[in-house]
Amino acid sequence: MKKITLLLSCLFATAVVTNAQETDYNHWSIEAGVNMSKAAQGFAGGYDNSVTGSIGGELGVRYMINEKFGFKFGALYSKLSEDDNVPAFETSYYRGTLEGVVNVGNILGFRDWTQRLNVLAHAGMGVGMISLGDGGISDGHDYTPAFIVGVTPQLRLSDKISLFADASFTAHSKQDFTWDGTSASNKNRDFDGGIATLTAGIQIYLGKNEKHADWVGSYAGSTTQEIDSIANRISDIENDMMDTDQDGVPDYLDREPNSMNGVTVDTKGVAVDKNNNGIPDEIEGSLDKRYAKPGQDGSSTSGLSIKDLISNGYVNVYFKFNSTQPETYSLEAVNYLVKYMNENSSANAELIGYADEIGNADYNLQLSEKRAKKVYDILIASGVSADRLEYKGEGIDDSVDKSSNEARQLVRRVTFKLK
Repeated sequence: MKKITLLLSCLFATAVVTNAQETDYNHWSIEAGVNMSKAAQGFAGGYDNSVTGSIGGELGVRYMINEKFGFKFGALYSKLSEDDNVPAFETSYYRGTLEGVVNVGNILGFRDWTQRLNVLAHAGMGVGMISLGDGGISDGHDYTPAFIVGVTPQLRLSDKISLFADASFTAHSKQDFTWDGTSASNKNRDFDGGIATLTAGIQIYLGKNEKHADWVGSYAGSTTQEIDSIANRISDIENDMMDTDQDGVPDYLDREPNSMNGVTVDTKGVAVDKNNNGIPDEIEGSLDKRYAKPGQDGSSTSGLSIKDLISNGYVNVYFKFNSTQPETYSLEAVNYLVKYMNENSSANAELIGYADEIGNADYNLQLSEKRAKKVYDILIASGVSADRLEYKGEGIDDSVDKSSNEARQLVRRVTFKLK
């Protein structure tokens, strides 16, 4: 009994510690049922094949440490009686056990195909008490160590209730009297008595969570959801690792995900712009030449007016491939036109969009018009009156080498015509 008490204390402490951890299922359950018992050994001669068990009762409290393993305390009462062709006797049998429980259904993957059926297995030890009726050789009680093993099929009715059937066999050691009470038990065997029990009853799950540990193993629905969740996470990682502007910095770290192709960027994906004028340093020199102001010595555009610079294509808004979003550095060109329009109140402007040769001609025509419309919207938002502006798309500009990424960058643009 001391060993059983110690084992019970250890299991209870484990249950308390485990229960303190947050889980998304219930651990405790209680069960009650009716049983029929038949003693298999431990009789005097003449009784082995004739004794039947009358209906008894069984109660149990179970705690599942997790969805696969747990323990339970069970108590049983049954009464054995004689058949008509043997001397009468009536023996009462009581049993209390502490058992380990294995959720066989979860281990074998029942949740992959059913949420209604399950199987538990249990084994343990405890104490049996045999009380002989009138006519027995003793009017006392026979206490005996009991070793039990059994299997418990389950049928889930709801998240809180299940039906169960249980088949168990209990072996007794040091049983002093035979079940019929007419003689002492055979002391030469390790186990002096045995009894088989069939029980049917109901289990009630306790706790605030939706499901009990018996039913939370993986099943087809949750497996599919888990796979979908993993796939979504992988997709998110793939998207994060994309480098849309091909500057060597993944999008999730890139603070400027639309950097111009080929320009040097820092570790955050921002184009290097040491003078903070909004133009990447690597292209600033060429832009200075392209947007040369009148009067610059040695410039091929020397002597051109600002109107000529704008109308002759020296001022353009550039776009990324298959995009209607202007490159950041191109907003300077928009600002150039805004200043001119503000300083020349009688001037009107036509915005003309272009696309490179990659893709369908009809699609590129639509894309070029959308680019012109995008610049049109920016100009209006900057204070230029809509009635001073027109826009259209000219489609593909095939004046550059189609195989050159850099050359195609030059024709993905919106140009201006002043009127």
